[in-house]
Amino acid sequence: MEDRALVVVRAPSISDPAALADALVAGGLRAVELTFTTPNVLDCLRAASSSGAVMGAGTVITGDQARAAIDAGARFLVTPGLRPDVAAVAHERDVPVMMGALTPTEIMAALDLGAAAVKVFPAKLFGPSYFGDLRGPFPDVPLVPSGGVNADNAADYLARGAVAVTAGTDVVPPAAVAAGLWDDITARATSFVHSLSR
Repeated sequence: MEDRALVVVRAPSISDPAALADALVAGGLRAVELTFTTPNVLDCLRAASSSGAVMGAGTVITGDQARAAIDAGARFLVTPGLRPDVAAVAHERDVPVMMGALTPTEIMAALDLGAAAVKVFPAKLFGPSYFGDLRGPFPDVPLVPSGGVNADNAADYLARGAVAVTAGTDVVPPAAVAAGLWDDITARATSFVHSLSR
């Protein structure tokens, strides 16, 4: 994973997907995941795919969703759990997939499916110290915590062995996304990025 953070946008509406992506890039967050729980997510991906962000699709559960997301411009896919059909489409289309897992057994299954990285979700269940524990058996596996990661604990996850972290509603509050508060979102992104080097 090239960047140390990726932002997950989960909102009931996105007023201007390209402006959102540009606001996040201006704040230092290039990798942007739009989840399939967002209405009209495929239209949003299309609209933002020409921005300077690396756009991806999250909460991808089916092979059909994976195909549609890639066709809409997604450059990476993220699943909440182990999804063989999504992995098959990702490999067929040469698009990296980050699969969700929590336990060592699930992490190994994600690797068997060809995951480029493993999203450890929900990370808040065990916190940053869990990543130190996982580094023992998985020293070379790219692990990315998701769920409960914020500016207060993101650097700790990185220090314990995460290759990158996810930013969520602290950076992209659904109300700010819907209202188009791009300057606020840029400021939040900048603050989050600065927190990574604490």
